[in-house]
Amino acid sequence: MKDLFLQEENVAAVNKALQGKTGEVSRKTLSVSMDTTTRASWETGVIPHLDDIPLTLVGKGEQNSIKIKLAVEAEKSCQIVLMEEPENHLTHINLNKLISHLQSGLSDKQAILTTHSSFVLNKLGVEKVVMFDGKLGVSINDLPDSTERFFRKAPGHDTLRMILAPKSILVEGPSDELVVQRAILDKFGATALESGIEVISVRSLAFKRFLDIASLLDLKVAVVTDNDSNHEKVIEKYREYSSKANIKICSSDDDSLPTLEPHLLAINGREKLNRIFEKTFDNDRALLNFMENNKSECALNFLDTDDQVFIPDYIRDALE
Repeated sequence: MKDLFLQEENVAAVNKALQGKTGEVSRKTLSVSMDTTTRASWETGVIPHLDDIPLTLVGKGEQNSIKIKLAVEAEKSCQIVLMEEPENHLTHINLNKLISHLQSGLSDKQAILTTHSSFVLNKLGVEKVVMFDGKLGVSINDLPDSTERFFRKAPGHDTLRMILAPKSILVEGPSDELVVQRAILDKFGATALESGIEVISVRSLAFKRFLDIASLLDLKVAVVTDNDSNHEKVIEKYREYSSKANIKICSSDDDSLPTLEPHLLAINGREKLNRIFEKTFDNDRALLNFMENNKSECALNFLDTDDQVFIPDYIRDALE
């Protein structure tokens, strides 16, 4: 039956046309054939195949990608395409390929997508996002052009986490993130996510990009940043956001403590930190050098210790 089916003139024509889509829809050859597995019945016997494997037996990510691409290819005259969560079951590389295909294939159409992926959001344009709360729709199409381009070109930033969170704290790196996590645990007796707080590690150059979004959406956001021995410079850098009630810039006003590690040493002392890090440094300079060269490891020990620890004031301010 399968051989006779494939020899049919119309079926052969369909498969020839589908073969021409190789490289566009998938790197594998898409075809229509018979499902000859034992559970198959003739009513559902005609199904798509990829390299002679029934489509239902290939990975879910590839299934979704094929269906999306075929839908886009099939309706040349359609001007509106609705799509739900194209990121499902796809690796990061394959998702990038799919989004690139959509950007070119839908250039003359309006596409409406739902997504839980910051990558999809950023690649397709964060300025095009519309959010609904059941009553109103809110758009952020007034973003500065430079911010829109930044997230499109560097799509790895967790914009959607901040957009959907009741409150977010933006930090410079993983060590700051872990110490903020400890501060939240001590204050609320629960982890950050259990407390409804997203702690997002971003490079300091991206702080203002995130704050542009927070300004438009009135999101509650705090920035925890080093003063780099010049607190006044930090104030000046973020002055345009200082009038926003929903945005708080948290940085130490003590220029003698330029980064996180000197602060932790100053308020916790060498004896306690030696115990937490399981070290025996006999002077503060040696301990500080160790901390600065092992930032993430020290911050992780700081998070996990059962000892009572002290948190710098500027970090505690971010929790208010």
